[in-house]
Amino acid sequence: MQEAPPPAGPRSWDGPPPPAQTPVQRTPMERMKDLPGRVSIRWRLTLTYGALVFVAAAVLLISVYVIVGTAIDYAWPKIEWNLSPLQNAQLDAVWQESQRQAVQEARDALFGSAFLALLGVGILALIIGYFVADRALRPVAQMTGTARKLSESTLAHQRIALEGPNDELKELADTFDAMLTRLNIAFDTQRRFVANASHELRTPLTINRTVLEIALSDPEASEDLKALGRTLLEVNARNEKLIEGLLLLARSERELAVRKPLDVQEVAQTAVEQVAPFAQEHGVTVTTELVSAPTIGDPVLLERSVSNLLENAVKYNIPENGKVWIRTGMADGALVVQVANTGQHVPAYEVNSLFEPFRRLHSDRVDSAKGSGLGLSIVRAVVQAHGGNVTAVPRDGGGLVVTIRLPRR
Repeated sequence: MQEAPPPAGPRSWDGPPPPAQTPVQRTPMERMKDLPGRVSIRWRLTLTYGALVFVAAAVLLISVYVIVGTAIDYAWPKIEWNLSPLQNAQLDAVWQESQRQAVQEARDALFGSAFLALLGVGILALIIGYFVADRALRPVAQMTGTARKLSESTLAHQRIALEGPNDELKELADTFDAMLTRLNIAFDTQRRFVANASHELRTPLTINRTVLEIALSDPEASEDLKALGRTLLEVNARNEKLIEGLLLLARSERELAVRKPLDVQEVAQTAVEQVAPFAQEHGVTVTTELVSAPTIGDPVLLERSVSNLLENAVKYNIPENGKVWIRTGMADGALVVQVANTGQHVPAYEVNSLFEPFRRLHSDRVDSAKGSGLGLSIVRAVVQAHGGNVTAVPRDGGGLVVTIRLPRR
């Protein structure tokens, strides 16, 4: 039986294709009712403004047409011919016919000119309406741009701060700024709680480690006691590492306190040297391709994020002859750090969840001794604090390719 391809592969049905859906027939009236939902607010304002101006101009031109036509009709003088009654009647008939033709020609000319003027006013109203709508929606665009640029690292100081009269848009912007302030307070409170709790937990863990080491150094301790002590030391070390990760995560989610010139090449080289013994212990070969890429940021946090990527690449590798690749440089005007490794196949739908705290591949808790589940979360928090982004994609043949992009300062 042929196996279905993995979720990261091409689309394929594990069985018969689904039945085709019969398209729903819609009436013209239903389609007309759906039009307002498909037209943007900018064009709705433009069309509304243009329609109002067009109707006002049409009413004005019709009024002028009626008034001028009536004035022309009653403005003809009455002429006394002083001839015989028969001749007077004939001349009056000729004069009235000429009057009627002249009035009709004047009305036709006025109607043609009014129609062209009305058409020009309609086109001009649409153009002016578009710019009026653009100016009216400019504060909304400003709010949208600010909201799009906001992150946890810029929430403390970035606001809309809309200037202008106290109208509905100003009230909306001020309300949004107040909401951002409350969110910043909530995030800061959460980060302080994590940091304070982590600091408080470090002291008893340190005491436990000291007591266990003293007990293990006792020559009269039994083998069972020493085995239990070593197990407790491993658990204590893992808890200490978890606390350190929480502290680093809380620190990296704050606004950067240190900003200094640095070279990503040097940061990556230091991280490689730190991880080299760990990689050698696991039989993993690290290949480097480091190119200079200067920027401004916190070198300690960036070094830790690169070290986390390398440690994860070594931990979650194949049992024998594993490989890790790291390279730095510039690409499309951005600083790039890319780490790839061999390893088990990672489904595409699992990749994004790996950046969440305490999440592992396939939600595996059995293999959690490999780490605390905070490595990629710390990487994402550090990169976002520097105004960059981090992405991961499954590598062909197994493993991951994680790419960090930082803006050039």
